[in-house]
Amino acid sequence: MDIDVRGRNVEVPPRLRKVAREKLAKMSRFARDAERIEVDFSELRNPRVHDNQVCEITVHLRRNVVKAHAAAREPEAALDLVVDKAEHQLSRIKEKRVSRSHPRRRPLRAAPPAVEEDLDDEDEDGDARIVKTKEFAIKPMDPEEAALQMELLGHDFFLFSNAENGHCAVLYRRRDGHLGLIETAG
Repeated sequence: MDIDVRGRNVEVPPRLRKVAREKLAKMSRFARDAERIEVDFSELRNPRVHDNQVCEITVHLRRNVVKAHAAAREPEAALDLVVDKAEHQLSRIKEKRVSRSHPRRRPLRAAPPAVEEDLDDEDEDGDARIVKTKEFAIKPMDPEEAALQMELLGHDFFLFSNAENGHCAVLYRRRDGHLGLIETAG
């Protein structure tokens, strides 16, 4: 892996070059296919900007390019910040690669299912199978009462019979925190 440390309109001291090479050499644990890493140090010449030391890293992988930049009062602090950012991005790429190369394995069967005639035994193809069945009585209620019941139970959804129209309905929590309602027709 080639590590290129340079300064844009700034002289980079040898000690900082050495520290940068040591820290960036450790990135190989996240990306073994890193071909080249470029580190650019620069200084913002605006007196109003307190964090005027800028460090940018570009990591050239086989299929990806990871870029990160950070600013601080000292170049060493900027280097630490940008290394953390780049390592975070590289670890996310590594996780994606690992999850794609190792698909989710099916769990081992501990015991045969309780009701065998209802379940197909064709789960060699990797199809999902029903592992738990619940039965409960549905009482008619309005959506507000169903929302209260769902909150009390701590669930993300609640099946109920809508007292307003007599149809079955599902109340669920959306990703934005609000509630959604699905009702059957007819």
